[in-house]
Amino acid sequence: MDKKRNNSNYLLPLLIIAVAFFIIGFGVGINGIMVPILEGAFSLSKGMSYLVLTATFSAFLIFGRPSGMLIQKIGYKKAMIIALIIMALGMLLFIPSARMSDSMAGFYMFLVASFVGGIGNTLLQATVNPYVTICGPIEKAAQRMCFMGIMNKSAWYLGPIFLSLFIDVTNPVLDLAHIPFGLAAAVIVLLAILIHFVHLPEVKAEGEDEDELDEANADTRDSFVIAANKKKSVWQFPHLILGAIALFVYVGVETLPMASAIDFANAIGLDNPAHYSGIVSIGLVIGYIVSIFLLQVMRQKQALILFTFIAIAASLCLIYLPAQQAIYSLAVLGFTHSLMWGAIWALAIDKLGKFTKAGSSILVMAIVGGAIFPLIFGFILDAIKTPGMAITAENFQTGYWLFVPGYLYILFYATLGHKIGLKKAG
Repeated sequence: MDKKRNNSNYLLPLLIIAVAFFIIGFGVGINGIMVPILEGAFSLSKGMSYLVLTATFSAFLIFGRPSGMLIQKIGYKKAMIIALIIMALGMLLFIPSARMSDSMAGFYMFLVASFVGGIGNTLLQATVNPYVTICGPIEKAAQRMCFMGIMNKSAWYLGPIFLSLFIDVTNPVLDLAHIPFGLAAAVIVLLAILIHFVHLPEVKAEGEDEDELDEANADTRDSFVIAANKKKSVWQFPHLILGAIALFVYVGVETLPMASAIDFANAIGLDNPAHYSGIVSIGLVIGYIVSIFLLQVMRQKQALILFTFIAIAASLCLIYLPAQQAIYSLAVLGFTHSLMWGAIWALAIDKLGKFTKAGSSILVMAIVGGAIFPLIFGFILDAIKTPGMAITAENFQTGYWLFVPGYLYILFYATLGHKIGLKKAG
């Protein structure tokens, strides 16, 4: 295989993938703001309201592995089209859910719609992430992911703003919900049609074709890939499994600031609490821009270690500073998250050879962390609040201790975990 991929050949495909990342971010952004909206519309407890995220992200655990199998069978392009159609269906299912808002049946229908959207998101993530990683040097994968992240997190920021044009977060009435969800579904379908008519070349990772490497003349990198191709199962790669755990933790700590920012601002008593969901996305976008330049002079592994240390420091500021100042630490956390996804993904999927697609599907399953962490956080808040009283800003700050062990594990993976089990051929 030619290891010097011609990046110009992938310019149009990468632009299409960037739009797909925008769609993913838009959906996640809408999901985040649906937590306080549904909490108010259906008078839910904090733990119950976070079930919206659980419904969305649990699809990654259930359909992550089947998504990889489907991609192996039909290829990246067809899988993207199917994923987008399923996501559009999920958006459309929100419309009858909103019309049932006078009973809990409407809430459960929202959970079904979120789960269907999550299925589409799972398949789309399983296609776009390995595609971006593979279609260029693995050492620059995090940099390419940063470009995609700018699109993704810009949409994550715009999604709640778009939805708030039709639904008031502080006094949620769902009468106009059919407009934003219908428009979103239409845009997603248009992207699926565009992808159908655009040429997207299929890509393969180094060593994905078993017969492409010559063991006798292999360089250092190829020796790792040859050793990988001799394995019998994707589960025989410790660095992949540990990387999946790191992504599980990362998606959890990435989702939590966005999901909780509005509620935290409400608990503090700040004006326009909905605006505070945006500070996380602003931090992310700034982080992506900084990372693009930083990765010109620093290896992605070193940058991951640096950003994780900053995240730990920001977490402690979030916990210990006065709440009105502490909330801005969420923006710093967003800044640090900008590089983590791409760097962890690249370290975990590296040197998998013919198991690359299967490994990608396992990493996609790890996105279920976005369901688990907010749910745990919600139930922690319900458990520590004073009975009969509203959840306070201090309760939120206590709950934010959940960040610290998560970042410590990511630090372990960045320093040691990604090396475990890697062996050369011979």
